[in-house]
Amino acid sequence: MNYAHVMDVKLEIRHLRLLAAVAQTGSVTEAGKRLHLTQSALSHQLRDAEEKLGAALFLRLGKRMVLTPAGEKLLCSAEKVLEELKNAESQIVGLNGGTRGIIRISTECYTCYHWLPPVLKKFHTRYPKVEVSIDVEYTHRPLEALLDGKLDVAILNCTPPPRNSSLRLMPMFEDELVLVMSPKHPLAAKSQISPKEMTKETVLIYPPREESTFLSVLHKAGVEPDRIMEIMLTEGIIELAAAGTGIGFLARWAVAPYADSGKVALRSLSSRGFRRVWHAATLRNQPTPPYVTEFLDVLSAHCPKQARLMRA
Repeated sequence: MNYAHVMDVKLEIRHLRLLAAVAQTGSVTEAGKRLHLTQSALSHQLRDAEEKLGAALFLRLGKRMVLTPAGEKLLCSAEKVLEELKNAESQIVGLNGGTRGIIRISTECYTCYHWLPPVLKKFHTRYPKVEVSIDVEYTHRPLEALLDGKLDVAILNCTPPPRNSSLRLMPMFEDELVLVMSPKHPLAAKSQISPKEMTKETVLIYPPREESTFLSVLHKAGVEPDRIMEIMLTEGIIELAAAGTGIGFLARWAVAPYADSGKVALRSLSSRGFRRVWHAATLRNQPTPPYVTEFLDVLSAHCPKQARLMRA
């Protein structure tokens, strides 16, 4: 690392906190209250930052402070720096035996967010001061985010699991993806359905279609469905399937209650079905605080009831 380059940085953390506070509140007075500074002291720090940069960071429009283009650019970097600093401080406290910290987590499938709440409730009885941040924005690329240092835990359903020496993988459970359809659908009369029978059907998938497991399975079998509908929510796929609009491909454990009530019918895809293995991934070269280890244990113990536990 070029430390001489770092020493050339003109601004300090206090300047970044000031910028973020004024941008969020739109007022020097309100920002001063949040930072426990007088208006005079805060105004002085703001002038100091602008003089160091040689650019105005805010415009005063009436009683409101509005970011200039230079201010917007700096705010983007300031938010990242402050977030990284917060995470680093939390992890250091945790490594020193503290019970405060943050765990950033994302999962490769939206349905997993349905069984995370019980995990969090159980975990917080042991570590009430550890924040678990669920980053939904990385749902489509949790592995990439983990390797980039943006996550602490990534829940993956890759089969086979990724081969990467930087990863530590903990097997969690195995589940089956099943076809979800209206009980009145003609295919519901069958006990199992081949991919070829999807040719004339409308399939319901999560976006983006380029990453759809359903489409990948069909394309490998040389099948192109008649129509593709991209639905963001699991509940939306279930409702459309129940109405006879199309056929979804979801985890059996996620839709079992709807099947038990007769709302939808579930059928295996081919005689063998389609199974996948879930893993919790962390970075091998990153020290693991005790609360992260505890979280992984709770996570493994509270997998979906319909899923089969895996043993390392």
